[in-house]
Amino acid sequence: MSRTRTTAIGAVTVTLALAATACGGGSATGEGSNDSPKTLTYWASNQGPDIPADKKILTPELKKFEKQTGIKVKLEVVPWSDLLNRILTATTSGQGPDVLNIGNTWSSSLQATGALLPWDEKNFAKIGGKDRFVPAALDSAGAEGEDPAAVPLYSMAYALYYNKKMFREAGISEPPATWDQLVADGKKLSKGGKWALGAEGANLSNNIHQIFVLAKQHGADWFTADGKPDFTSPGAVAAVKQYVDFMAKDKIVAPGNAEYAQNQSLSDFSKGKTAMVLWQAAASTFESQGMKDSDWGVAPVPVASGAPGHGKNTNSMVAGINMAVFKNTDNLDGATKFVKFMTSDAEQKILCKAYGSIPPVKAAQQDQSFDKPELKVLRDTLAKSAAPLPRVPDESQFETAVGTAVKNLFASAADGKDISTAAVKAELAKAEQQMNKQ
Repeated sequence: MSRTRTTAIGAVTVTLALAATACGGGSATGEGSNDSPKTLTYWASNQGPDIPADKKILTPELKKFEKQTGIKVKLEVVPWSDLLNRILTATTSGQGPDVLNIGNTWSSSLQATGALLPWDEKNFAKIGGKDRFVPAALDSAGAEGEDPAAVPLYSMAYALYYNKKMFREAGISEPPATWDQLVADGKKLSKGGKWALGAEGANLSNNIHQIFVLAKQHGADWFTADGKPDFTSPGAVAAVKQYVDFMAKDKIVAPGNAEYAQNQSLSDFSKGKTAMVLWQAAASTFESQGMKDSDWGVAPVPVASGAPGHGKNTNSMVAGINMAVFKNTDNLDGATKFVKFMTSDAEQKILCKAYGSIPPVKAAQQDQSFDKPELKVLRDTLAKSAAPLPRVPDESQFETAVGTAVKNLFASAADGKDISTAAVKAELAKAEQQMNKQ
């Protein structure tokens, strides 16, 4: 029988920023006594092309864990559109899972609630030690100077994926390396009901990922050194305008993309409706939708000029999924064993291969499965030209506030409205004001 945990948390500033649109789900505890718990509940994030695909990938692995330990894992795959609100509700209601996946960019915000188990040296020792993990992945597992609030599970970076046939038909011999080249190529490709570039205007997280990178290229950060919002700087405004202008001014993104949510741009790309998409670890989705590896190519995300690198030539955020444990689970031993299993060398090879991601576990990266051209681009990007999103307690509010501002601007662009610098700054000012009221 399920029981509801009481969650004691010190600071729940995160929940003030977001209205929970989905109730906290999942049973809170395992079955049986605390001395011999036999069940864990696990919220997995939707990593594959759809939720059934995730269940197909994960279920055999969870059965393997059950066979090894006698602990059954009750799986729920949660869509990205619901995941953050579900987690925030769980931190306050106490009705949540034992183990959960979190976007690595949320680590600092969720850490501030006090609801997650800190991964200190003692806890890391239970899963084989901290040194097993790639340092960049650990850097995105919590606030600077504190023990991580989660353990890296899948590592990713953004790349530019392009349709080889559409490029050939447009007379384009190679993928664009700069944004000027992308726009010029895009105008050749946006013909006959087909479009050059896919976007997901209603996907708040994806909006943030794109404009974070563009702001870096314009020499801007979204927070000051002391962690205060700085959304209306010239660089931040220019970044958002550049991104929305792909639809509003350059006309290389379909107006309908203003309403697109998660993975809809990937579906259009797979069907040959768009020629390019900016995404992280997309190969498994393309394959599931009927594309052959020979149909598409991959290249680094463009920069303003020159080659990708750090600073103004940053071309990706440090992307990835972390695995966290609610600190007051009544099955801490079982939860720790499950994290150890999921981050073992063997499981990392299986899971990351299935999802097309990069193992954050050093030993697993050595497997030849991760030498494919796509993963080489992603791995190189993570090593040389990616930067972590702001590691501040208000990061999740930032994603919601600024992501919504970009969504609103895309909606205006789809309606044919002029997206002026003043209009962009006004939307970002509203987002900053919303943050400052909290």
